[in-house]
Amino acid sequence: MKPRILIIYTGGTIGMIEDPATKALTPFDFSHLMENVPKVKMLDYHIDNIQFEPPIDSSDMSPAHWAEMTRIIAKNYEDYDGFVVLHGTDTMAYTASALSFMLENLSKPVIITGSQLPIGEVRTDGEENLITALQIAADRDAAGISTVREVAILFENYLWRGNRSTKRSADNFNAFKSNNYPALAKIGLGIHFDREALAKIDSPQPLRPRYRLDTSVMAIDLFPGLSEKILRHQLETPGLKGIVLRTYGAGNASTAPWFVEAIRRTVKRGVVVLNVTQCVNGGVHANRYVGGGILGSLGVISGHDITFEAAITKMMFLFGMGIGSAEVARRIAEPIVGEMTLVSPK
Repeated sequence: MKPRILIIYTGGTIGMIEDPATKALTPFDFSHLMENVPKVKMLDYHIDNIQFEPPIDSSDMSPAHWAEMTRIIAKNYEDYDGFVVLHGTDTMAYTASALSFMLENLSKPVIITGSQLPIGEVRTDGEENLITALQIAADRDAAGISTVREVAILFENYLWRGNRSTKRSADNFNAFKSNNYPALAKIGLGIHFDREALAKIDSPQPLRPRYRLDTSVMAIDLFPGLSEKILRHQLETPGLKGIVLRTYGAGNASTAPWFVEAIRRTVKRGVVVLNVTQCVNGGVHANRYVGGGILGSLGVISGHDITFEAAITKMMFLFGMGIGSAEVARRIAEPIVGEMTLVSPK
């Protein structure tokens, strides 16, 4: 049987073509997909599409849009073998992370891709990314089981786990990288999957979509010169439930008494504080330096090697479940869908 793939077009550069009259970039009409990307016909798949109305720039992406994508996938889950989401690059890693949590028990491929140049450009990377994403979404093993059974980002030469990915370049075609987890596949003359890196699902369960995210969270970047007045103002934001604290190096932070006291009071108030490194490689080793050890002793939670994108969306997801701060604190420290590797204390 022909693989059945549903394309969800949200917007972004890949969906732009140049208007012959005005030369302006306008949203691509996916009802004419086959005519504009003729190579897709060579795949011999059954392909349908759903388009956001209107398509959005990914900088306007929001939890409401993530919920809409989740609804679309859940509604069509039994009718398709895989899903391809076309998305702008700027917030793609946030969307991939959010969907990985919201699509609980996912056992089919959800491949997110886009492009650095519009699909109407002569040198576009969009056509190749779209075709490869469709091929990956349709790929099955000898038993007919999908090869990829998770949310992933396909860009140029690599397939990355979605909640491990970060946009690393505004200019290069290989725009994404997973610094703490290997590529799920490398794309060259063929598509070469890393079977050990791919998500393994022994006993598939029915998809359980989660639609609610709680945005009562914030991120705070530490930097030399951060003032007590500004930090206290942030920490005392009304209704604040969680903070992703982006620290130095292996989770290090200031040992100034005012800083330590401000964090202590915040944690004591019931706000969940997650320690995530500002570095693109490695993770939090809370006891490597004095500052990190102090944070741990105050009840700040180690984010290990989680990306910032996964950390902030995971926090929204957990609070969105309606559970208390203590339960969020417990669950945020443990991997849910392969978004972190627990780092042994050092």
